[in-house]
Amino acid sequence: MPFVEREPEVEIDGPPRFQPGDKVVARLNVKNDGTFPGRDIGERLVHKGDVGYVRDIGTFLQQFYIYAVEWVDRGVLVGMRARELGAPDALERTERSAQ
Repeated sequence: MPFVEREPEVEIDGPPRFQPGDKVVARLNVKNDGTFPGRDIGERLVHKGDVGYVRDIGTFLQQFYIYAVEWVDRGVLVGMRARELGAPDALERTERSAQ
């Protein structure tokens, strides 16, 4: 099965989920895969729950939006997919419902 993890749709056919200036929350931990300069491979760049701000939007493979997110508390600017990000108010609602 060569394409088991294949993406079901072309994300850029629709509008971006986030816009520059939007406040976002990391939905997962992000480690350096070797593409972030000045940091060790495997070093955690973003922690789940960190709050950041979208600075720019680009595309990858003419299929996905990539959001350049500035994680102010960590001092890094990391490119992330929409599925790796959430709106802060949605995260707060999820945490409250879990309690």
